[in-house]
Amino acid sequence: MESEAENSSGKKTPLSYYYETFELDTYFTQNKIKIPEVEKPGFSFRKLWAFTGPGFLMSIAYLDPGNIESDLQSGSVGRYRLLWVLFTATILGYLLQSLATKLGVVTGLHLAEMCYRQYRKFPRLVLWIMVEIAVIGSDMQEVIGTSIAIYLLSNKVIPLWAGCLITIADTFTFLFLDKYGLRKLELFFGILISIMGITFGYEYIVSGPPQEEVVKGLFIPWCQDCDSKVLLQAVGVIGAILMPHNLYLHSALVKSRDIDRKNPKKITEARMYYYIENGMALICSFIINIFVVSVFAFGLFEKTNREILNECPKNESLVYDRAKEVFPDNNDLVDADIYRGGVYLGCTYGAAAMYIWAIGILAAGQSSTMTGTYSGQFAMEGFLDLQWARWKRVLFTRSIAMVPTFFTAFFSSLNELTAMNDFLNAVMSLQLPFAIIPMVAFTSNPKIMGEFVNGMVLKVIAIVLSVVIIGINIFFVTGTILEQDIDPDIYIGIGIVAALYFTFVLYLALHLYVSLGNKRIESHPWIQKYVIYAEMNTPKRTA
Repeated sequence: MESEAENSSGKKTPLSYYYETFELDTYFTQNKIKIPEVEKPGFSFRKLWAFTGPGFLMSIAYLDPGNIESDLQSGSVGRYRLLWVLFTATILGYLLQSLATKLGVVTGLHLAEMCYRQYRKFPRLVLWIMVEIAVIGSDMQEVIGTSIAIYLLSNKVIPLWAGCLITIADTFTFLFLDKYGLRKLELFFGILISIMGITFGYEYIVSGPPQEEVVKGLFIPWCQDCDSKVLLQAVGVIGAILMPHNLYLHSALVKSRDIDRKNPKKITEARMYYYIENGMALICSFIINIFVVSVFAFGLFEKTNREILNECPKNESLVYDRAKEVFPDNNDLVDADIYRGGVYLGCTYGAAAMYIWAIGILAAGQSSTMTGTYSGQFAMEGFLDLQWARWKRVLFTRSIAMVPTFFTAFFSSLNELTAMNDFLNAVMSLQLPFAIIPMVAFTSNPKIMGEFVNGMVLKVIAIVLSVVIIGINIFFVTGTILEQDIDPDIYIGIGIVAALYFTFVLYLALHLYVSLGNKRIESHPWIQKYVIYAEMNTPKRTA
């Protein structure tokens, strides 16, 4: 059964792009948002409003506690000198998210579902495991960040492990909001983003960093007198912003709108509105990130523990007692994290600033934990072609991420948990090729995208950016490993894992090269046997 579209002359012509008549049973199959028809041609705010939602859910990953901690560390280590890196990383993120949007809109399949159709079983399972590792790493940052926020708000009454349990429980509760309509769920996320904007914006206003320095840091790519620590932090900013599982998430979220994919004009229209919405969402997240970097660039850059402790009013025992715990009476530079950051704000601007900071972190952690759960579910159902009941999918994917998080929180101290951020960013950076390479391969494959395939310029830009981003993240991971006090014998194991890792990356790169349309290499017997198969570009059809 061939899918067809009606052209201007009224004749039906086969669609040039990948089209399945088989509707997959995902969250949005029975709950899609209708796109209004308008009489006037051209741009419509009504349509933009109908398409608004997925981009803001996606942007949550740019505001999770791991990113917030990376922001405050880049401010305390590099002052305003790394704001342009944040700006650049956000632009790169927009380009990658746009490709994810394009894949979902054109094919009607999200990235994990397309991986199921394009890769053989073994590499597909390895990809799924890598994505799950990224989800677990991100989820640990999110849940631990939420637990720290609860710890701050409860005046240390609720321990971190109990905060983890609370986060698990309320995540299950909030996730079922879409039972009352997808729009209500999107509204809830909008409220959480607004809370982050208000709380972190408040800290920005009360601290009052010099605006000319902020603007200079944003638009002048400079890093005067930067040492290796600052450069490594700059790479860490990019690693924290570009999340591999977020590409899988976004390609699935865009399926929530009822788009007539048999009509290429409707696809073009949907892509345009999604690109606008993506831009608006990332601008909001970017502004919030600027708030955090600037606050701590102004307050913690080259500050010692003793200076912060001396600035903390002793008559406010609620804050001062916490300051004594986290800021030793020495001349070491402050090692910033989200907990110390909150205590510093309480010392400098009053206890209210500390609690407002904690509320912002709570909103960031809660919202990102929910989107992380969605990412895990989309990955599992796509890579494994599972059609479980919804509660089973939620329970299974939450258990994969939450069990290691809970035990980590239970058996670790606050200092150990807050020190895990760089390690977890390194883990997620390693998974980035397993999202970028497949996405570039699929959107550059003419058999999949047809008339919507990436043009030559976009292909070159996407591939070059992919190589640069992956290289930067590998540099970050290597630097993070070298900073650790590791037994020399362990380096042998690291070398073996690294060899396997790069072998698999090269395999994916070979698949990408074939996807670009090289007929000569595609017909090679080894490629036919191990890389592609005859059914890989054949859509599923209903009878």
